[in-house]
Amino acid sequence: MTYTARTDIALEARTMYMEASKIEGEIDGVEVDVSNPLENTTVTRVKIVSSKGAECLNKPQGNYITIDIPSEIYGEQTIYEEVCRIVAKELMNLIPQKEKSLVLAVGLGNRNVTPDALGPAVIDSLLVTRHLIRYIPEEIDERLRPLCAIAPGVLGITGIETGEIVRGICEKVKPSLLIVIDALCSRSMKRINKTIQISDTGITPGAGIGNNRMALNKETLGIPVIAIGVPTVVDAATITGDSIDFLIGDLKENAKENEPLYKMLETISTEDKYALIKQTLSDNIGDFIVTPKEIDKVIEDISRVIANGINISVHEGIEFSDIDRYK
Repeated sequence: MTYTARTDIALEARTMYMEASKIEGEIDGVEVDVSNPLENTTVTRVKIVSSKGAECLNKPQGNYITIDIPSEIYGEQTIYEEVCRIVAKELMNLIPQKEKSLVLAVGLGNRNVTPDALGPAVIDSLLVTRHLIRYIPEEIDERLRPLCAIAPGVLGITGIETGEIVRGICEKVKPSLLIVIDALCSRSMKRINKTIQISDTGITPGAGIGNNRMALNKETLGIPVIAIGVPTVVDAATITGDSIDFLIGDLKENAKENEPLYKMLETISTEDKYALIKQTLSDNIGDFIVTPKEIDKVIEDISRVIANGINISVHEGIEFSDIDRYK
């Protein structure tokens, strides 16, 4: 059996392909732009512009924006607000600017399982307005756009496929745009809870952990779909592989390049190493998905970042003071 490191992050898929193919320059059909809007914050925009690029990255054609955020976001209000604005700005570039058209936000995941609770947590912090605009329009700030939201739960609890629920709601309320929020899987421990990915290609719930469901995208729903996610879990094989890389780095720093273990590990490619570790773990202890111990606090904080990014981008002219007032 061939194993491939699990990742939902397009930027990581690009890196994996480049490492495996040993290519120099950019992948054919892929465009990349990098900026640093804030200290220790990097925004990388990966655009897949052809079927060739889509095949290489195993992702649909479209835009994938990766925002690597600083650790200081968890505790510094100024940095927190700046990152919220960065998320909002990137969303504004993807949201169709159809004035006053309805937006539906869907928080995927299981509220009862903390690493999978990102989507429902974001929904809890959104400034939902559809009902207010519908029933008391004279009392509503003209800057507000109609926004409704739902956290539909998971198949194991509801007995209904998430895609069926979302499609039924779309047929009833007829939104012009769907924003989907979900927890993701990364191939790197360094990205866990420190990366936000935004894409305009939709999402397949559960894909990162091999539990594919009905895709939520323009083809299945008939409207544009923006997906927002944060990697909250990593599989045990990735952790083991990263630990080996750290060991190699330590051996290099201590000038122990001649040690047999170092020589052996250095010759193994990243994907071969992952496959070997994955096979060993599967045979001996099973398949594990791991999350950091502080995940409760992280989900609380980063869900507010995403929610406020959506609030600011959807409701034109709204700022933090307005959000607090309405909530």
